[in-house]
Amino acid sequence: MALLLSFFSLYHLSAKAQDPQFKALIFSKTEGYRHKSIPDGIQALKLLAQKHVFEVYATEDASIFSEEGLDDFDLVILLNTTGDILNEKQQIAFEKFVQSGKGVVGIHSATDTEYEWEWFNKMIGSQFKNHPAQQTAQIKVKNNNHPASYHLPENWLWTDEWYAFKNFNDQVRVLLELNEETYDPGTKDENPMGMGKFHPISWYHHFDGGRIFYTALGHVKSAYEDEIFLKHVYGGIWWAAKGYPMD
Repeated sequence: MALLLSFFSLYHLSAKAQDPQFKALIFSKTEGYRHKSIPDGIQALKLLAQKHVFEVYATEDASIFSEEGLDDFDLVILLNTTGDILNEKQQIAFEKFVQSGKGVVGIHSATDTEYEWEWFNKMIGSQFKNHPAQQTAQIKVKNNNHPASYHLPENWLWTDEWYAFKNFNDQVRVLLELNEETYDPGTKDENPMGMGKFHPISWYHHFDGGRIFYTALGHVKSAYEDEIFLKHVYGGIWWAAKGYPMD
């Protein structure tokens, strides 16, 4: 009997040790351009969940955006969403979710989403404006005191689709900037693209009661197999979900 009790005690402790740290909703609905890397991103996030002991649920069914549907989640990951993806009732539920102290992570084209929803634009931090052809560029780490950038070198060489932004929320805290001298921003309608000397590419902030992290990286499929990029993403996920102070 003593051995049996010991076995059940050890089993209980083992099961408890594997309880997920938090639960994340992966939402990848698109009403505009659809990234071919979305399945790769979902798979990579599921593997991160296994590695780092958190739980994920992936869907493109917007009906989950209700107070009841979101209640069980600690954060929402907007993985390459585009266009108008939520109706008015679903938008209200999302706002209440953030206002309750929960987290949001935006990856790449999350800024190419919900242009007419002012709250969302301020929450995610900016709006997609344009991009040139995919190419390699230098990323400058402006703040390494955040779990999304702890591990990054001061100068990071990366290949991706480089977003320029409009309607930038200057209340966010910039983690990474792009050095436009190291790539060709291109032109559109004979006008130069890009943003100039100040070109933020990843940021975070506290907004309307919640915690928001965004990275513009993640267009290419290969990103979701890259350990450095995935550490960057997981750092943002962990901070948005748990909210431990970093400064």
